[in-house]
Parts: sequence; structure tokens; C-alpha cells
Amino acid sequence: QVQLVESGGGLVQAGGSLRLSCAASGIIFGSNHMGWYRQAPGKQRELVARITSGDARNYADSVKGRFTISRDNAKNTVYLQMNSLKPEDTAVYYCNAVRAYTPRTEYWGQGTQVTVSS
Repeated sequence: QVQLVESGGGLVQAGGSLRLSCAASGIIFGSNHMGWYRQAPGKQRELVARITSGDARNYADSVKGRFTISRDNAKNTVYLQMNSLKPEDTAVYYCNAVRAYTPRTEYWGQGTQVTVSS
């Protein structure tokens, strides 16, 4: 059974920081591209950051320079360090895993709420 369990969300003031974690089980973690997505009320889910199985990273323009994605394959965990948070970062953040080889598989976590107050 595959599980992606996010943690670390919460309420923070603008300018503050949070670190999200996503612990994976039931997958070969090192063979998956891992991503963080977010969905704000009334908006579509969007990619925030992604790290490939080979450690290549990409970020949404809105978070470049503020957020950092990293992974620890020994702990089957992906992290999202979020600094200089803004009210517009408020959303439910979801962890995503996509297998790096075929057949493609994709899994989602249940989400963790991040609320940034002004």
C-alpha cells in the first residue's frame, strides 16, 4: 500500500518560514520524481516545486528564491523549505510521486494546510 504523508503545515505570519515534509512508503522512493503542488480555494492545483530521481529541481516562478525542495532517499522523505512566506502562498499543499520509468505510476498525499496571515 502506497502512502505519502505530509506534515509541517500550519499558520504563520507573512515573512515567516515553514518546512513541509512528505514521508513515502510502499514505493521505491529513489526511483520516483517527487513534487509539491498546492491548491488555493477556487483555484486549480498548481506545481510548486519538483525534484527528479536524479536531483534536478524546478520551481514555479512565484516561489523561486524563496522555496527549496530537497529529498533524503535514505529516509524516503521529500522536503519543502518555505521562506519569506506571503499571504498568496496560502493553500493546501500536496505531495506527489511519479515513477521515473514505465509503467508510469502516480500517487498523491492527503495534503497539509498552509495559511499565511498578513
